[in-house]
Order: sequence, then C-alpha cells, then structure tokens
Amino acid sequence: MSHDEIIEMTRQWLEKAVIGLNLCPFAKSVYVKNQVRFVVSDAQHLDALLEQLDEELDLLAAADPELIDTTLLICPTQWPDFEQFNDFIEIADRVVEEHELDGVLQIASFHPQFQFADTEPDDISNFTNRAPFAILHLLREASIERAVAAFPDAAHIYERNIETLQKLGLAGWQALGFSDAAAEKKA
Repeated sequence: MSHDEIIEMTRQWLEKAVIGLNLCPFAKSVYVKNQVRFVVSDAQHLDALLEQLDEELDLLAAADPELIDTTLLICPTQWPDFEQFNDFIEIADRVVEEHELDGVLQIASFHPQFQFADTEPDDISNFTNRAPFAILHLLREASIERAVAAFPDAAHIYERNIETLQKLGLAGWQALGFSDAAAEKKA
C-alpha cells in the first residue's frame, strides 16, 4: 500500500469512527483546522521506528500548535500482534520521558486488534481503540487540558463511547467500512 492509501484509510477511520461516532469530542476541531500531522512509518525494525518517534516528538514539541496540534504516527509494517504493540507502548512512553516531554506530550495508542484487559477479543468496547493500522497518537497535554476544560463530563467519555458502540454493534461497525481484525485473526 502507498503512503497516500494508508493515510486515506486512516482519514476515513477518523472521519467515520472517531469524529463520526464522536468517540473523541476533541478530534473534529483539530481535524477541520488541518492541525493533524499524518506520518507513515516504513520502519522494518524497532530501532528505525524509535528514531522516527524521536523525530516526531521533537517536531511536535517545537511546532506551533496552530499549525500542528497532534501527530498520528501510522505504523503499517510493525506489530501485527496487539500484545507486542501493547508492550511497545511502555517503551514509547519512556521515550517521551527521555525527551523530557513528560507533562508536555503523551501517546495514545490504536491498533486493529486492540483489546482492553479483562475483555474478550470480540467485545465491542475494544473497538473504541481499533484503527486500520497500529497508530501512535502524539498529543499535546495543553491541548488535552483545554479540551477537557471545555467539555462537560470529560471523565465519562469512555463510558459514553462504550454505550455508543454497544448500540452500533459489530454489524454497524462493519457497515461503516471497518472489519473486525480480532475475529479475522481467529479465522
């Protein structure tokens, strides 16, 4: 797949799921202002990806938030297995600390097989963090704080998202054009 195709699939997921289902009430604002940086990693090994993560963290930290508020580092060649990806998130968080950006930037994670602890792979609640590819979402803490202050009941977003997906169901998710990667993995 080309970078353009990967970015287009990611945009479709953002538009239909994240923004369309209002899974993140903060996403639409930065997306429509074109403040989301989309970066596709071609890294074939961990060292190359860590170097790219280093570069993206530094770039985002130095960028004017009016130009780049958040970055999606899309990793289509890494982590077909969610557990390995989940283990990597701990390393990625340490990279944020090594850059002395703890409290400035944070990383949210998305994966085609995302699974919360104590849930079954096909539990619809997992779909709140499912994306077409493994994605490291680099976020500014200041932007999160502003968004949370402006959004009533921000602490209940997670529960609201699960309710939304339970009402939608797997068939509704698939009708949006997304597959269930966890179910496909079992097959």
